[in-house]
Amino acid sequence: MSRSFADLGVPSPLLDVLSGAGIISPTPIQAATLPDALAGRDVLGRGRTGSGKTYAFCLPLVARLSASGTRRTAGAPRGLILAPTRELARQIDETLAPLAQAMGMRTTVIFGGVSQGRQVSALERGVDIVVACPGRLEDLIRQKHCRLDAVEVSVLDEADHMADLGFLPGVTRLLDATPRGAQRLLFSATLDGGVGTLVRKFLVEPVEHSVDDGTATPGPTAHLMVRVESDDRIRALADLAGSSPRTVVFTRTKHGAKRLAKQLTSRGVTSVDLHGNLSQNARVRNLEAFSSGDATALVATDIAARGIHVDDVGLVVHADPPAEHKAYVHRSGRTARAGAVGTVVTVATDDQVREVRSLLRAAGVTAGEIVLPTGADAAAALADAPEPPPHVPAGSSGSAGQSVRSQQRGRSGDGRRRRRGSGGGRQGGGGRQGGGAQQQAQPRVPASSRGGQRRRASRAAGA
Repeated sequence: MSRSFADLGVPSPLLDVLSGAGIISPTPIQAATLPDALAGRDVLGRGRTGSGKTYAFCLPLVARLSASGTRRTAGAPRGLILAPTRELARQIDETLAPLAQAMGMRTTVIFGGVSQGRQVSALERGVDIVVACPGRLEDLIRQKHCRLDAVEVSVLDEADHMADLGFLPGVTRLLDATPRGAQRLLFSATLDGGVGTLVRKFLVEPVEHSVDDGTATPGPTAHLMVRVESDDRIRALADLAGSSPRTVVFTRTKHGAKRLAKQLTSRGVTSVDLHGNLSQNARVRNLEAFSSGDATALVATDIAARGIHVDDVGLVVHADPPAEHKAYVHRSGRTARAGAVGTVVTVATDDQVREVRSLLRAAGVTAGEIVLPTGADAAAALADAPEPPPHVPAGSSGSAGQSVRSQQRGRSGDGRRRRRGSGGGRQGGGGRQGGGAQQQAQPRVPASSRGGQRRRASRAAGA
């Protein structure tokens, strides 16, 4: 029997915010971690983006600060959330701010790439919780605009991505500046390497909860490889990108993302790009165009694999196969969020097929293969692919509120207490997956045919 947010101990004002946002039942990561976090324990949570981690730490952060009775002080936040990217920091604050407001608290977001004036002004007025990227926060601390000695609860989100980006030295310095007895919540897709060092240094007897098996997406997902001729690649990508009202397309380079977005738009699929060469205003503008549906496709580098949280992405396309399987996992996590069913397509030329197969094996994914002759309708081939049950990560079916693994971690190797639960989550519906078999697509038919009509209708739906 699943438990409600009220059963888990979430205060009434926060329940009202959740219900107002249409959030009724906790996801597995929320149900697993909330009781411990609300009780003040250090928590180590593993779950993919899209699994509901933001509410899993925002709810207890706000509840704990509200109950502590301490007062807001200029330049000295009581709560701290560290995030690896500007987009993620902004989206965390969009979730956090209504919860904080319901409890009479203020929040602000701190990141680089923009003038620091507004951020400094907010700190001077006094905020309860800061959501920050490490670099800019360290700058403001060095300038004496902020200090962390009043922090009661610290949260580190996407810790493994922090490690990938080389941010762990800064994160270590920031956590060192918080009080030793402060509560700490750490969330990550993986818990190895530098993340383990952070855990051992800063978390005291953390309770660990894991609600996935480390595979590619948080929900049921069909994985496919579409084999194309090199000179037919852009046309096929336009077919694919226009086949879903909301598609994320990944490239390896910033220049490639910019160029592909223009090429897709010229072929009738309204597209925007997202990469590190854009100004912050341009990044916000393009992401909002995609989120609102003004743009059908978002063409992004790996900066967006962790940095965006957009619901209802029905299709992820790897226009350039990623360099390694961890990138495939993080990119693919843009779809199948919040229990929805998603499709992930990797476009490969003949000389990339072996590389992609190896990549998929390393990611623990079985993918169907479609051979697309020159001129064939890629969208129709995708729609006609066989539909056996999609890939469903462990822990994504069953009753919400129980983690695949939950254990008490001490500082020494002895005396560990283990607490185990059964798998939790939502069941997914059907999807498209070729099960490893190859399917030969049919050549393109005239635009007046049913295939052409279906492709144009799909693009119109996302315009």
